[in-house]
Amino acid sequence: MTEGWAGSGHPGQGACVWTPGTRNTMNLLREILFKQQFGNQPRVPAPYYRRKTYLCYQLKQLNDLTLDRGCFRNKKQRHAEIRFIDKINSLDLNPSQSYKIICYITWSPCPNCANELVNFITRNNHLKLEIFASRLYFHWIKPFKMGLQDLQKAGISVAVMTHTEFEDCWEQFVDNQSRPFQPWDKLEQYSASIRRRLQRILTAPI
Repeated sequence: MTEGWAGSGHPGQGACVWTPGTRNTMNLLREILFKQQFGNQPRVPAPYYRRKTYLCYQLKQLNDLTLDRGCFRNKKQRHAEIRFIDKINSLDLNPSQSYKIICYITWSPCPNCANELVNFITRNNHLKLEIFASRLYFHWIKPFKMGLQDLQKAGISVAVMTHTEFEDCWEQFVDNQSRPFQPWDKLEQYSASIRRRLQRILTAPI
């Protein structure tokens, strides 16, 4: 048996969690969903749809061995970031060992989720968290800017997804039928623009 995804429901309806010894591609993100939700275009291309928050994570040992993977989306009363925190807490990781968590997220965290992530990392100094966002959420509003700065101050790496991260997300979390990642038009141009905006936020006094 090979490693794969196990869980109940489609990724758009609940969690899909990586477990060893199983393979269920039905719980991978569909290609169209990935391109719609992780696309970094400044405007939604036609046909129009709502952009939601999806968070895909990889929990690794420092030797790069993957221990767990999962994908969450927002629910009505519980954002994807909070569901992610709940999941990691449920794993009862050994506090005497160090771990790295890489998160790919469609929207950067809101102020409340940023605060929860800061508290989570503050309580778990054996974890190193890296967040790569496809897009910035309400980046012109002060509390959202402050949330991003607070993440950085807490030692959480906050960056913008580039071709490298989109490709890794495609390979790790999408039912890609073994097809290589094909970037959409102007992906790198949009990424560079968002990256400059994030850098201004993280370095500007608020």
